[in-house]
Amino acid sequence: MKKLFILLLILLTGAVVTAEDFTLKAGVSVNDIPKAFFGSWRVTAKLEDTNSYGTFKPQSIDFWTLSRAGDKVTLSNPFSGAHAEVSLKTVEGNLIVFSKKAPYDNKMLTDTITLRLSDNTFSGINTLSLESFSLVDNHLMKTETARYVIKGEKISGESILGN
Repeated sequence: MKKLFILLLILLTGAVVTAEDFTLKAGVSVNDIPKAFFGSWRVTAKLEDTNSYGTFKPQSIDFWTLSRAGDKVTLSNPFSGAHAEVSLKTVEGNLIVFSKKAPYDNKMLTDTITLRLSDNTFSGINTLSLESFSLVDNHLMKTETARYVIKGEKISGESILGN
């Protein structure tokens, strides 16, 4: 009886719920990304932590080109030939989190990059997970991880300062 009374009270108070009230944002929109994110970057990485020092380089200098085509964001490296579509996780102002996966042989490499744009630079963390699978029954044999501190300098593309 109490439940019926509460239901009647809700209906009588004129509480109207529309479909828009239940609409949830599914994922992050490419339109949320600051334009300064796109372009070419010189990226330095320094190993901060790992469970496999023999697998991951202690430091590196790389070249990233971040581009957009429609609702897809791509990270490529013209020197190595690497090219991957990235998955946006978070865009909050100048804080951007994205990831990419790259399978090869019996391994899966997952990169998760968290960066903050500032002027014509960014700084952040690149977390890597390298999973190795059995060639016999495809079970996970080991996972090697690394965390790098990264810094990027804009080489070309729109300035975050809007110049």
